[in-house]
Amino acid sequence: MIYPQKLSSKNGQRILNILLIVSAVIAISLIIINKLINPNIHWAALTNCGIIYIWITVLYSIKRGTNIAGHVLLQTIAISAAMLYIDDRVGFIGWSINIAIPIVLIIANITMLILTLVSYKKYIKYAIYQLVIVIMSLISIFFITNNLIEMKLLSTIAMIISVLNLIITLILCYKDIKDALVRKIHM
Repeated sequence: MIYPQKLSSKNGQRILNILLIVSAVIAISLIIINKLINPNIHWAALTNCGIIYIWITVLYSIKRGTNIAGHVLLQTIAISAAMLYIDDRVGFIGWSINIAIPIVLIIANITMLILTLVSYKKYIKYAIYQLVIVIMSLISIFFITNNLIEMKLLSTIAMIISVLNLIITLILCYKDIKDALVRKIHM
């Protein structure tokens, strides 16, 4: 069998730099085209949001030693921010906080639960990321109590799944968490 040659880190970095420059040129070109053709509708900002999201994902993904739970958290934050931005650019209809972000949080919580079930011995590495996702899910309490969300059911489901996920993980990993706390805090 003939295997492709592995790229050297220097060549890999060169390719990344070229692609980054190409992305910047495309983003600037889209802005110029947007300003020339239809300056009233800012569609170039939406496409550039996608380009930025792709680069966040790519750069974080190629980083060595990346924690999977950290990647899930980064994706959750990046997708949520992109959804908020896109919703804002199209006149803030509210679909981002009513539908998109709760679905992203539900998926993130399910992913964290699967990670915990598959590799519960490594839960300590995932714990802080899971807590941040739980906190993000619980922020919707503010939106619900202040009537900023029209469709409260999806946000409520996201909060319930998040809290249940945390409880399940604490039950499954109680001994490991206790041992880690004893080591860290010297209880």
